[in-house]
Amino acid sequence: MLLQPAVRQAISAMHARYFDSITLTEIAAEVFVSPFHFSRVFAKATGVTPGRYLTAIRLFEAKRLLLTTKLTVSDIVCSVGYSSVGTFTSRFTRAVGMTPTQYRDPEVDRLLLAVAPGFQRLPPLPVLRSLGKTCASPRADGGVITGRIEMPRAASPANVLVGVFAEAIPQCGPIAFTGQMDVGSTDFTIYGVPDGNWVVKAVAEHSAGTTAASFSVGTVRHPVQVRAGGRSGIRLRMRAPHPTDPPIAITLASLPSPHSNRVLAQRRRAGLRAVA
Repeated sequence: MLLQPAVRQAISAMHARYFDSITLTEIAAEVFVSPFHFSRVFAKATGVTPGRYLTAIRLFEAKRLLLTTKLTVSDIVCSVGYSSVGTFTSRFTRAVGMTPTQYRDPEVDRLLLAVAPGFQRLPPLPVLRSLGKTCASPRADGGVITGRIEMPRAASPANVLVGVFAEAIPQCGPIAFTGQMDVGSTDFTIYGVPDGNWVVKAVAEHSAGTTAASFSVGTVRHPVQVRAGGRSGIRLRMRAPHPTDPPIAITLASLPSPHSNRVLAQRRRAGLRAVA
């Protein structure tokens, strides 16, 4: 989707100043539109509000610092635009499903999927092999999402993870997912998807020796409606990441916390693989 210049400029400002206490009014003023009009145009262009987009940048940077540095949580809070450790910890735990301290577990890092400029990862091959065997098998419960992954032209084969998410900018792991290894354009099936309207995203890491981007991404334009016993078909057109894409970092690790226990219990009752 083509973004209006004002939206592009606002996203650039968010990336440049996410560590400041910037407000919607200030960002709108920088692009010379009213806050109401700016919020409406931004949401139409990106699918999320400016506030949620800025939060996504801040949470991504917090995750990156937790995993790649030895900074204290207090230092990280100040580095990503929050003034209160308590407020940050509550918001992080509610969104991610584990506390900032739990996020530093080596298993979180090992099973990380991240897509952002300069920080791109996909879980290792053994994990994708496991996903292909355990999450793409026929099940009696839930609905089914089938689809076609269309790789960019001239792209080399890739390892791919396809996930079903509750949010347009996911902060915690998918409710259902599957992985494929060393494939081009291909079909996929995800079983055991609970009732609801879900966002489906795919991330592919392409093999070396290609002139195309090493990573590509794909997202359905509209939420996919799933009903128990039903089958929903989609198409994921993969492309190189854009600078205006919201940064994403989610882990397939399961580390229970007081905030995630309820979600994990629901997934187990639904017969899904539990991820956080």
